[in-house]
Amino acid sequence: MTPQDNQVDALLEYIRNSRGFDFTAYKRSTLERRIRRRLQTVSISSFEDYQDYLEVHPEEFTDLFNTIMINVTAFFRDPEAWDFLIKQALPPILEAKSGADLIRVWSAGCASGEEAYTIAIILAELLGVERFRQCVKIYATDVDEDALSQARQATYAAPDVKPLRQEYLERYFERTGSRYSFRPDMRRSVIFGRHDLIKDAPISRLDLLVCRNTLIYLNAETQSRILERFHYALGARGVLFLGRTEMLLTHGQLFSPVDPKHRVFTKNLGFTLRNHVLPSSRFNHPAAESSSGAVVQQRLVESAFAIAPSAQMIIDSFGRLVQMNELARSLFDMKQEDIGRPFHELDISRKPVDLRSVMDQAYAQRTPVRLSEVERTALGGAATFYNVSVSPLPAEGSVQLGVSITFADVTECHTLQKELSTSKQELETSNEELQSAVEELETTNEELQSTVEELETTNEELQSSNEELETMNEELQSTNQELETINIELKARTLQLDQANSLRESILESLSDALVVIGRDGVIQVWNKRAEDLWGLREDEVRGQPFASLDIGLPVRELQDSMKACLSGSGNGSVATVRATTRRGKAIRCKVTSTPLAGMGKELRGVILVMEEEQ
Repeated sequence: MTPQDNQVDALLEYIRNSRGFDFTAYKRSTLERRIRRRLQTVSISSFEDYQDYLEVHPEEFTDLFNTIMINVTAFFRDPEAWDFLIKQALPPILEAKSGADLIRVWSAGCASGEEAYTIAIILAELLGVERFRQCVKIYATDVDEDALSQARQATYAAPDVKPLRQEYLERYFERTGSRYSFRPDMRRSVIFGRHDLIKDAPISRLDLLVCRNTLIYLNAETQSRILERFHYALGARGVLFLGRTEMLLTHGQLFSPVDPKHRVFTKNLGFTLRNHVLPSSRFNHPAAESSSGAVVQQRLVESAFAIAPSAQMIIDSFGRLVQMNELARSLFDMKQEDIGRPFHELDISRKPVDLRSVMDQAYAQRTPVRLSEVERTALGGAATFYNVSVSPLPAEGSVQLGVSITFADVTECHTLQKELSTSKQELETSNEELQSAVEELETTNEELQSTVEELETTNEELQSSNEELETMNEELQSTNQELETINIELKARTLQLDQANSLRESILESLSDALVVIGRDGVIQVWNKRAEDLWGLREDEVRGQPFASLDIGLPVRELQDSMKACLSGSGNGSVATVRATTRRGKAIRCKVTSTPLAGMGKELRGVILVMEEEQ
């Protein structure tokens, strides 16, 4: 066993112990191939690292199980096989049922439920919906809980119901939007449940057992165990319906084919043993009229005994060898002097088999005892095989005269049988290899179909994403156009604002008096050119500064009361004359006019101070 095999075994044991799924019965090559697919998806190189990944990311179990258990199914998959079931296999079963008899069906490995509902449809067609609801029970099982959850909903998208005939779709499904739901009144006859074919006991007394393309994933030993359970599960008239790759080539003792092409089989009820009766012949000789006639008759019997084609010897009731023919003498190296000796003293009584116990059994049962294919090895090393028959020789009443021991050489038959057995085993091995190859091919086909479906789904998602991107692109183009329109409007407003600011600056510069605009918070907002000339501070030096904190030749503290009066709205303004000193140190009388600055809705936004030098 390679290190990689050990890693796979450890991973399977971890899955079984942690999640209760035993995949050891699955075909090893298929199982490893599917696990590797998950390794590639999560970018892991070894099975050991993947086990560590499962321990850290338990949500990965769901994706792993979905990859291993490919739930590929469809309504009326392989239509010709279903047609044969409807027209040939099911009618005799249903005709044998009375109106009230229960009809039991098992859909093993039902996946997402399409197969179980297909069975419901064909039985409703054969029986009528009313009798179907009263008499039919369909047990649908799988090991995949997610698939069973989907099957219980009994709701399918338009592509899923595409294989159905239009009349079936209209008769047995209800449409809601783009999805189709199976009829609720018939849905109650379909019972879904989790069932492991490998470990759980089978459902019994079945009229129909459907298990399609499920056994192909399991190894030969597991298939044999499951088929034995299927044989037990079916009733006397039950029918087994398998997938197109499952042939039962090596299980002819369990099932007989109804139609091998469509994989429909019936249960073999057992083997009938034929009674092999060996007729006994009686020689009724006429009474000898003379002693010479008796002698001739005796010699005739002795001659026939001597040249018999089988080795034969006779032992009397006292255990002595009474007679043996020439063939027995030559085969077992016996002499004429051995006649009359106790039989237990002879080698033939012990080799090649203990004949003494067999003789006791024949005496006790009063019937012949036969031993088949007793092997005897000669001195040269060659093995011969004999059918040994020990027959009691009764006299009148209950007296036993002795026994007759016959050795029939069956070496040639044994060799031929062995060769036939070997050929049969080789043929069975070839058939199993062929079936395995076919199942591998079908498995690969299933995986390819699953991959195609995944690619189609991915393509649909990509198309949907592309449509969403196109919609987003159109929205972005529309937004861009709106932004361009807004930009044009902003440019126009900016131009208007620039013009207004230019006009404002022109007005401020054209004023011959100093102008200062102060906000409600006492911070300077406007400071014109005349104010710069008068007090020696530029506009960028004072803008944003509290007016009361200016250190200039103007006594700003004396103007605080008039400014507060303007801000409180108690007056329309005031005029004050104060003594001041210009930036050149000239003492002047400055007339200061305080006017409230009103905004929208007559809200007071600040104070306008106009300062002029009195002559």
